[in-house]
Amino acid sequence: MSEDCKGKSSWPELVGVEGKVAEATIERENPLVNAQIVAEGSSVPFDFRCDRVWVWINKDGIVKQVPHIG
Repeated sequence: MSEDCKGKSSWPELVGVEGKVAEATIERENPLVNAQIVAEGSSVPFDFRCDRVWVWINKDGIVKQVPHIG
């Protein structure tokens, strides 16, 4: 589905980065998306959206999964 979305869709280079830095980087590199920081273990909607990127962080605020459009 992400192939239908415009702009950069995945940020593997942000794993290990502080969540707020990742959020700003994603929104700068693809202004069509809204990056949302989510703590590990939280629940999120499962609907697919081209304008949303979940940024999963651990208890220390560090990105633990590759952020991608979804």
